[in-house]
Amino acid sequence: MKRQIEVFTAGCPVCEPVVKMVKEIACNSCEVTVYNTIEQCDSKVCIDKMKGYNITSLPAVAVNGKLLNCCKDRGVSKDELIAAGVGKAM
Repeated sequence: MKRQIEVFTAGCPVCEPVVKMVKEIACNSCEVTVYNTIEQCDSKVCIDKMKGYNITSLPAVAVNGKLLNCCKDRGVSKDELIAAGVGKAM
């Protein structure tokens, strides 16, 4: 059975090095699928998978159906925005 690697990308200059790195590291026992969310896949499976993994920022990588820890809990946080003073007069 092959290791299933899913890479979620926006096709941007920040994401492309991650896609390249995953492909370079992958071996014969790895099956790499790249989901470019800008293209949104014909069946929208990439969007459904992102929701299932609770991906909040890109790039992100899942291996064998599990989002890697480095890809969790990232993205813009409402609490952090408020703590930084966003929405309050100076």
